Amino acid sequence: MDQSLPNFGKVAVLMGGLSSEREVSLMSGRGVLEALRSRGVDAHAFDPAQRDLGELKAEGFARCFIALHGRFGEDGTVQGALELLGIPYTGSGVMASSMAIDKVMTKRVLLSEGLPTPNYVLLRREAYSDADIAAIPDTLGLPLIVKPAREGSSLGLTKVTARAGMAEAIALAAGLDADILCEQFISGDEVTCPVLGTGAEAKALPVIRIVAPDGNYDYQNKYFTDTTQYLVPCGLPEGEEAAIQQLVLQAFRTLNCRGWARADVMIDRLTRKPYLLEINTSPGMTGHSLVPMSARAAGISYEDLCLGVLRSASLDHQKPRGAAT
Repeated sequence: MDQSLPNFGKVAVLMGGLSSEREVSLMSGRGVLEALRSRGVDAHAFDPAQRDLGELKAEGFARCFIALHGRFGEDGTVQGALELLGIPYTGSGVMASSMAIDKVMTKRVLLSEGLPTPNYVLLRREAYSDADIAAIPDTLGLPLIVKPAREGSSLGLTKVTARAGMAEAIALAAGLDADILCEQFISGDEVTCPVLGTGAEAKALPVIRIVAPDGNYDYQNKYFTDTTQYLVPCGLPEGEEAAIQQLVLQAFRTLNCRGWARADVMIDRLTRKPYLLEINTSPGMTGHSLVPMSARAAGISYEDLCLGVLRSASLDHQKPRGAAT
């Protein structure tokens, strides 16, 4: 990664926010803030839950590092506000952000381009019957996954192993989102792969294989325990890592993502076919986060990763200022 440090001007690290992932965002933001300051960047914390975004313009911020996760930060809303303010920001633009946070819309786009993703059924809150619920295991098989369409960090996610658990799982997801995604469960290896850069310059980082206790990679095991194993090198059969990296790059470009992102993939245990689950356009940067871990395996320090992502900050209507690599 290029070590030269341009004059970034006054930089706001957007963290916290209004989503259910606020706690994780604050951890990510603090890490990014410390890293940027350690490299001489004039970086300042900015919490949109406590301050009006218009203050960014009034206080002379030249660009923003978005360390927000979930709604009102990763979904195109903050991106749209920054477009209007004319302040370049990290990560994907308005449309890519709004599509990628919606797991159903992501699936529709991926499937339209022939990219593999698990089969699914969409339910809308208060618009389904008991018969609709009963039919889902017949369509997708058991076990299956139920989750909100627009939440992250596995919030509201349930692995349903019996028909009796369907109603409770759907109610949990419906409490967080009007759209409930019921998804085919892929039994096999769980992996994730970050991407840095934009367009033809985008590059996939090393794949990480995730081995969680009892196969349960939930919110607690993602951020607050040390029992989950992250294997990098991933130890997959020869050729599989490169194939997953290529698939992730295709998805990244299909959704028109830019700057950086991380895609989650399941590999079928029997067929070894990879299935795209989702793309995170504002990945976590905590001590347990996967993008810094993968970057480190590629020889990129946390501080250099933050600088590279910041260097890629841009607006939808202008040419990107450079890849994050």
